[in-house]
Amino acid sequence: MKREINFTLNGDPVSIEVRPNEKLLDVLRDHLGVKSPKHGCGRGECGACSVLLNGKSIRSCITLAVEVDGQEIVTLEGLEKNGLTDLQKSFLKHNAFQCGFCAPGFTISATELLNNNPHPDENEIREAISGNLCRCTGYKNIVGAILDVAKKK
Repeated sequence: MKREINFTLNGDPVSIEVRPNEKLLDVLRDHLGVKSPKHGCGRGECGACSVLLNGKSIRSCITLAVEVDGQEIVTLEGLEKNGLTDLQKSFLKHNAFQCGFCAPGFTISATELLNNNPHPDENEIREAISGNLCRCTGYKNIVGAILDVAKKK
Protein backbone atom coordinates (compact mmCIF):
# COMPACT_ATOMS: atom_id res chain seq x y z
CA MET A 1 0.00 0.00 0.00
CA LYS A 2 1.41 3.38 -1.02
CA ARG A 3 1.35 6.54 1.04
CA GLU A 4 1.37 10.12 -0.20
CA ILE A 5 4.18 12.32 1.08
CA ASN A 6 4.77 16.02 0.54
CA PHE A 7 8.11 17.76 0.83
CA THR A 8 10.16 20.54 -0.70
CA LEU A 9 12.84 19.47 -3.17
CA ASN A 10 15.35 22.11 -4.21
CA GLY A 11 12.83 24.84 -3.44
CA ASP A 12 9.90 23.23 -5.24
CA PRO A 13 6.94 21.45 -3.62
CA VAL A 14 6.68 17.71 -4.30
CA SER A 15 3.75 15.40 -3.73
CA ILE A 16 4.33 11.73 -4.50
CA GLU A 17 3.05 8.32 -3.52
CA VAL A 18 5.70 5.97 -2.12
CA ARG A 19 5.83 2.48 -0.68
CA PRO A 20 6.49 2.39 3.09
CA ASN A 21 9.87 0.67 2.56
CA GLU A 22 11.03 2.82 -0.38
CA LYS A 23 14.37 4.55 0.08
CA LEU A 24 14.67 8.29 -0.49
CA LEU A 25 17.52 7.69 -2.95
CA ASP A 26 15.28 5.56 -5.16
CA VAL A 27 12.45 8.10 -5.07
CA LEU A 28 14.83 10.93 -5.98
CA ARG A 29 16.56 9.08 -8.82
CA ASP A 30 13.88 6.79 -10.22
CA HIS A 31 10.70 8.80 -9.71
CA LEU A 32 11.81 12.44 -9.62
CA GLY A 33 14.76 12.35 -12.04
CA VAL A 34 17.29 13.79 -9.58
CA LYS A 35 20.58 12.17 -10.55
CA SER A 36 23.24 13.79 -8.34
CA PRO A 37 22.80 11.47 -5.34
CA LYS A 38 24.51 8.25 -6.39
CA HIS A 39 23.95 4.66 -5.34
CA GLY A 40 27.29 3.65 -3.88
CA CYS A 41 27.42 1.21 -1.01
CA GLY A 42 23.71 1.06 -0.16
CA ARG A 43 24.62 1.02 3.55
CA GLY A 44 25.20 4.71 4.31
CA GLU A 45 28.96 4.32 4.52
CA CYS A 46 30.34 5.97 1.37
CA GLY A 47 28.47 9.30 1.24
CA ALA A 48 27.74 9.14 -2.50
CA CYS A 49 24.00 9.46 -1.85
CA SER A 50 24.23 12.47 0.49
CA VAL A 51 21.54 15.14 0.41
CA LEU A 52 20.66 17.96 2.77
CA LEU A 53 17.58 17.36 4.93
CA ASN A 54 16.63 20.64 6.59
CA GLY A 55 20.25 21.74 6.17
CA LYS A 56 21.82 18.57 7.60
CA SER A 57 23.65 16.04 5.46
CA ILE A 58 21.99 12.62 5.44
CA ARG A 59 22.46 9.37 3.54
CA SER A 60 19.49 8.96 1.23
CA CYS A 61 20.22 5.26 0.65
CA ILE A 62 19.30 4.42 4.24
CA THR A 63 16.56 7.02 4.72
CA LEU A 64 13.00 5.96 4.07
CA ALA A 65 11.15 8.35 1.78
CA VAL A 66 8.25 8.55 4.25
CA GLU A 67 10.64 10.10 6.77
CA VAL A 68 10.98 13.28 4.70
CA ASP A 69 7.26 14.06 4.65
CA GLY A 70 6.85 17.77 5.41
CA GLN A 71 10.59 18.46 5.26
CA GLU A 72 13.05 20.18 2.93
CA ILE A 73 15.52 18.29 0.73
CA VAL A 74 18.35 19.97 -1.17
CA THR A 75 20.50 18.09 -3.66
CA LEU A 76 23.39 19.25 -5.81
CA GLU A 77 20.85 20.36 -8.41
CA GLY A 78 19.33 22.69 -5.82
CA LEU A 79 22.68 24.14 -4.81
CA GLU A 80 23.51 25.08 -8.37
CA LYS A 81 20.18 26.53 -9.45
CA ASN A 82 21.92 29.85 -10.11
CA GLY A 83 25.10 28.35 -11.56
CA LEU A 84 28.10 26.79 -9.88
CA THR A 85 28.63 27.70 -6.24
CA ASP A 86 31.92 29.11 -4.99
CA LEU A 87 32.63 25.69 -3.49
CA GLN A 88 32.10 23.93 -6.82
CA LYS A 89 34.30 26.48 -8.59
CA SER A 90 37.00 25.85 -5.98
CA PHE A 91 36.73 22.09 -6.50
CA LEU A 92 37.31 22.66 -10.21
CA LYS A 93 40.17 25.09 -9.61
CA HIS A 94 41.91 22.60 -7.31
CA ASN A 95 41.23 19.62 -9.60
CA ALA A 96 39.64 17.94 -6.61
CA PHE A 97 37.95 15.08 -8.46
CA GLN A 98 38.80 12.67 -11.24
CA CYS A 99 35.80 10.51 -12.09
CA GLY A 100 33.33 12.77 -10.24
CA PHE A 101 31.20 9.98 -8.78
CA CYS A 102 31.84 11.17 -5.22
CA ALA A 103 31.69 14.90 -6.02
CA PRO A 104 28.00 15.46 -5.16
CA GLY A 105 28.40 13.82 -1.74
CA PHE A 106 31.52 15.81 -0.91
CA THR A 107 29.82 18.99 -2.08
CA ILE A 108 26.81 18.34 0.15
CA SER A 109 28.99 17.56 3.21
CA ALA A 110 31.23 20.58 2.63
CA THR A 111 28.22 22.83 2.10
CA GLU A 112 26.77 21.77 5.43
CA LEU A 113 30.13 22.40 7.11
CA LEU A 114 30.58 25.86 5.59
CA ASN A 115 26.99 26.84 6.39
CA ASN A 116 27.57 25.98 10.06
CA ASN A 117 31.23 26.95 10.32
CA PRO A 118 32.36 29.45 7.64
CA HIS A 119 36.01 29.29 8.75
CA PRO A 120 36.88 25.66 9.52
CA ASP A 121 40.44 24.54 9.94
CA GLU A 122 41.89 21.51 8.16
CA ASN A 123 41.01 19.11 10.98
CA GLU A 124 37.40 20.29 11.04
CA ILE A 125 37.19 19.85 7.27
CA ARG A 126 38.63 16.35 7.41
CA GLU A 127 36.15 15.44 10.15
CA ALA A 128 33.22 16.87 8.18
CA ILE A 129 34.07 14.91 5.03
CA SER A 130 35.14 11.74 6.80
CA GLY A 131 31.91 9.99 5.83
CA ASN A 132 32.61 10.48 2.12
CA LEU A 133 34.83 8.08 0.22
CA CYS A 134 36.86 8.89 -2.89
CA ARG A 135 38.68 6.11 -4.68
CA CYS A 136 40.39 8.24 -7.34
CA THR A 137 42.08 11.32 -5.95
CA GLY A 138 42.65 11.01 -2.25
CA TYR A 139 41.65 13.96 -0.16
CA LYS A 140 44.42 16.57 -0.37
CA ASN A 141 42.88 18.59 -3.22
CA ILE A 142 39.37 18.24 -1.80
CA VAL A 143 40.50 19.62 1.56
CA GLY A 144 42.50 22.35 -0.17
CA ALA A 145 39.47 23.43 -2.18
CA ILE A 146 37.30 23.68 0.93
CA LEU A 147 40.03 25.60 2.81
CA ASP A 148 40.28 28.01 -0.12
CA VAL A 149 36.56 28.79 0.06
CA ALA A 150 36.71 29.15 3.84
CA LYS A 151 39.50 31.73 3.57
CA LYS A 152 37.36 33.88 1.25
CA LYS A 153 34.26 33.92 3.47
